[in-house]
Amino acid sequence: MPKTKQSQRRKTFDYSKNRKKLKKKALKKYNPRIENDEIRNAWDKNKSMARNLQEMGLAFDPNKSLPIQKQRLVGKQSARKAPVAMVTKPYVLSQLEEEANLPEKDTKTLSSDLIEYVQHMMREHKDDYKAMARDEKNYYQDTPKQIKRKINEYKRCHGDHFSAFVSSLSKAAEPMEQ
Repeated sequence: MPKTKQSQRRKTFDYSKNRKKLKKKALKKYNPRIENDEIRNAWDKNKSMARNLQEMGLAFDPNKSLPIQKQRLVGKQSARKAPVAMVTKPYVLSQLEEEANLPEKDTKTLSSDLIEYVQHMMREHKDDYKAMARDEKNYYQDTPKQIKRKINEYKRCHGDHFSAFVSSLSKAAEPMEQ
């Protein structure tokens, strides 16, 4: 039988390909970076992904772990039990639950320009949103409702700053006794 044309062709080295880069790329694809610390520490590279997750008490395939039950007739009920997976690393699951139960910190902040804008409006007009909408500093022509929303956002994001600002306004409004 004749040989194929490719096998007869002389092998030449391709200088345009970086072999080191190709190997790194292949390894990165084969062993992806696991972001979660608990899972990464408990991971065994010699085992498959399904086996690793099973040992940690996590599901590899959600359809197999929680199958949709087919509706059966009342008279015909067979008791099928899913195979119980051996969890050899339960500490991973408990660490993940603890991390999930931690309260999430609200990290939203407002820009300093917006805070200045809100403070100016409150300093000048107190609670009169219509007057705020007509103010000359209202460059973006916000409506009274938009200004109210911005003030409420300032209250929500910077509650302690807002209360200190309001108390300083009330002190400045009181006439000084002589």
